[in-house]
Amino acid sequence: MAQARFSKFAVRLFQERLEASVSASAARTAVAFVISLLLASAVSAGPVRVDGGLVEGTSEDGLTVYRGVPFAAPPTGDLRWRPPQPAARWDGVRKADAFGRACLQINQAIANLPAPSEDCLYLNVWTPATRADERRPVMVWIHGGGFTAGTPPERLYHGEAIARKGVVVVSLAYRLGVFGFLAHPALSAESDMHVSGNYGVLDMIAGLQWVKKNIAAFGGDPARVTIFGESAGGIAVSQLCASPLAKGLFQAAISQSGGSFGPVREGGGPGENMQPLAIAEKAGAAWSSKAGAATLANLRTISGDKLLDSARGQRGIAWPITDGRVIPDDQFKLYAAGHYNDVPVLAGYNSDEGASFGNVTSRDMYVMTVRQRYERFADRLLAAYPWGEGATRKTARDLTRDTTFGWHTWTWARLQEKTGKSRAYLYYFDQHPEYPADSPRFGFGSPHAAEMAYVFGHFLNRQPTPEDLMLSDTMITYWTNFAKTHDPNGAGLPAWPEYHDAAPKMMYLAGSPKAVPLVSAEGLKVLDEYFAWRRQ
Repeated sequence: MAQARFSKFAVRLFQERLEASVSASAARTAVAFVISLLLASAVSAGPVRVDGGLVEGTSEDGLTVYRGVPFAAPPTGDLRWRPPQPAARWDGVRKADAFGRACLQINQAIANLPAPSEDCLYLNVWTPATRADERRPVMVWIHGGGFTAGTPPERLYHGEAIARKGVVVVSLAYRLGVFGFLAHPALSAESDMHVSGNYGVLDMIAGLQWVKKNIAAFGGDPARVTIFGESAGGIAVSQLCASPLAKGLFQAAISQSGGSFGPVREGGGPGENMQPLAIAEKAGAAWSSKAGAATLANLRTISGDKLLDSARGQRGIAWPITDGRVIPDDQFKLYAAGHYNDVPVLAGYNSDEGASFGNVTSRDMYVMTVRQRYERFADRLLAAYPWGEGATRKTARDLTRDTTFGWHTWTWARLQEKTGKSRAYLYYFDQHPEYPADSPRFGFGSPHAAEMAYVFGHFLNRQPTPEDLMLSDTMITYWTNFAKTHDPNGAGLPAWPEYHDAAPKMMYLAGSPKAVPLVSAEGLKVLDEYFAWRRQ
């Protein structure tokens, strides 16, 4: 801010001296030119101009942070369930010193944040740049939460530790649950694209379009954008890689516990969440009728809280769908045909994801559920992922891990190697405490989202060990190296091999990272046959 005051003083001094020697009109023209140069060249020297007007952030420990910058109009009233529209312009300088509201969601009580709202399409920027012409690589974060919860202002997602590695970090919001993903025949009929649903994905695309137009003002390079996300955010990253509407908006992708390569069908389980437009429209029409809305106009006048309450447990109206436009087809088929945004990919998952998703407690229940879901493949999967006792019970949880995340990650890499030109790098995160034998968590690995503290450098609920801090710094360096060069490798880091199907390797992230063979390779091969059968 001292630099900002100096700049204003310099302009006044320049103006006084200029007016003494030239006409007033010429002086005003020259002063305006100098001010435009200052705005264009000094990120930390005051306001920057973006679509909509001027925004002014705050200086924080060597970074400039801009919070709550609107990238689209509030999707309220008649804009509910429509593609995102441009944000309104504003006069003067907008203070970008407070996060925008979280999107309306099932998680209404978010710690230390205001109550969620439908007016939520804002983004945040952390930049280490001091000049707009620095052209630093950009990383755009897409949060997780099952497409029904989460928000960029959550402390875990603050980008300062990543930005200090020399990149510009952006986090953006998107509509959630029924507000972000409702499909309905009447909504499809009023759409220029003749589809509905996927409004949350369109919000992400609008945010990336904003980044492409405006990030240079923050010292970022619009031609070096990496999208990264976890869980639902990691799934969204993979869907953006398959969406023609996102073409050219990013040049690399990082997916943490994501991927969306399962067959498109009605009523699939975890790992097979995608439904076709017609089925989603049917579910949306049934829900809206139950909600008491005879028309879209009626539906758009019902309070958000009431809609949220009536949508609880309605899985079919709160997830992205294969609509033929935003997400054109089964993503496996798109990649097999080479129809996707071919960018370098870094993707992986955690060692004990299954501990977070329906951990079964008895052998009989495990065997029954495997037989019910996997049918003719059950015996082979039970052999590959056997029930155990004590620490060895993790093998049963690993089937859930690989069905939901592992197979998708592996499939992404091998399809990209087969049909694309860009490299893929895989990881397996396994940093966790070694629980004693008398602990109920004896034998547990790293659950879903455990890597997040390491990627963002925020250990919010525990005191990190020196090993934790070292691994976190290593992972942040890998992630930012990938954003800078599309290769995670760098001086002083353990070598991370590119994925090749002939000899598949992944980076084992725990303690001292190292490259290891593909984990659970035999089980993944059986799952590959299962998904191919389901796709028929």
